[in-house]
Amino acid sequence: MADMKVRPLFDRVLVLREEPVETVKGGIVLPDTAKEKPLEGTVKAVGKGKRNDSGDFIEPVVKVNDRILIGKYTGTEVKIDGEEFVIVREEDILAVLDK
Repeated sequence: MADMKVRPLFDRVLVLREEPVETVKGGIVLPDTAKEKPLEGTVKAVGKGKRNDSGDFIEPVVKVNDRILIGKYTGTEVKIDGEEFVIVREEDILAVLDK
């Protein structure tokens, strides 16, 4: 994964969703279909940015390896080299998580 061969276009961002740490209370285990999609993810690739009215690129705020929050149903899910990612527009990113 260190050598990412995917480059999102314009203001799109390639995100690897983080699997939530599973905590089971009362011995009940939920099947995968009942689990909610995680809202946290790690940025793996970033496009050049959005164009302004004069045609110049506006540099994206997020960078590769930023941990971010995204909406539950945001973006388009894609599978690359056997791993599942989501491609979102930068404007759909809710927050950057500080370490």
